Amino acid sequence: MTLAIDPSETSAVSQTSAAPLSDLVARDAREFGVYARTGGWTFALMVARSVRPGGQGADETAKVSAKEFAELAGCSAERVMRYYKAWDRAADDGLVPHFEELAPGQEVELPDADVWLGYYVSRSSATSERGTAIAEAAEAEGIRPTKALEVAENPTALRAAILADPSTARAARTALLDRVREDPELQAELARDVVRTDDLKKAVASESRSADRIGYVRQIAESGQIRTPAGQTVDAPVEVRQEAERHLSLIDELDDGEDCGEWATEAYDTMKSLVTETVEADPELRVTERRTKFYNSLQKATRAFEELTFDDAQDYYEDDMVQRLEELQQAIGSCLTALRGARENQRDE
Repeated sequence: MTLAIDPSETSAVSQTSAAPLSDLVARDAREFGVYARTGGWTFALMVARSVRPGGQGADETAKVSAKEFAELAGCSAERVMRYYKAWDRAADDGLVPHFEELAPGQEVELPDADVWLGYYVSRSSATSERGTAIAEAAEAEGIRPTKALEVAENPTALRAAILADPSTARAARTALLDRVREDPELQAELARDVVRTDDLKKAVASESRSADRIGYVRQIAESGQIRTPAGQTVDAPVEVRQEAERHLSLIDELDDGEDCGEWATEAYDTMKSLVTETVEADPELRVTERRTKFYNSLQKATRAFEELTFDDAQDYYEDDMVQRLEELQQAIGSCLTALRGARENQRDE
């Protein structure tokens, strides 16, 4: 069965079910809208127009001190001053009027809410030297100081993010590297941590070896010279230098996070082989190389022998010591015979 309802009765029901709009609700809605548009600027204006600036006497204005305003507001003077300083910074930037231009109850056009966080720092740590440094660094990076201060005050959360998220860990690594360049104490601490951790120590040794090998190849490419196994420095053939440049270009094209160890080893081994081939292909260079090697070995042997002392020989004498010295004497005699024979041959020629 369908019931017919008089439209007039429906209208009456709707009117009786809708309660009249409360003035309190309307006021809350208006104030909410103001705050949504201006954010903290609304409260900062209350402070700016009611708290007298420093250096202004109580008899010069109807404004009160930050302490008195805080007592009236039921909050701390420190909190009031954070709003005060935010307004002061904005006034210096020309966004809002200076304190002296404002009177109690005065209304002014306020900046947008999203600008507020760039001037207001809600944390007490921001007023310290450490907090100021963090806030300045955050501004330099283009982020809100409140974010950086929040992280600085919660190192456990920072640790958790680094452990759980590779991208956060990479950001932390980059920041540490930037910091360590200007912090000798942190350099020493990190170095100690590395040498005390076997895995890190091995990784550092491996990276250092790769860097040395790349440096060897780069030196050939950039200077156009090679260093022979005996220590001579000579001009590199064009093809050797080009090969060094080719290997470097391959290494330079690797991504930042890509391991270059194998590439460095291949480049290093290739250049070592080419240097050896260069020496062997040049008769004059080959003779000079062998002469240099002989002199190097002779100097090492001479230094080693000169370091021997026999003042206390009776304390450590062993028969095999005498035997080894006798064998050495014979070897030296053979060397002298060979060299004297070579000298006689040169004279005959």
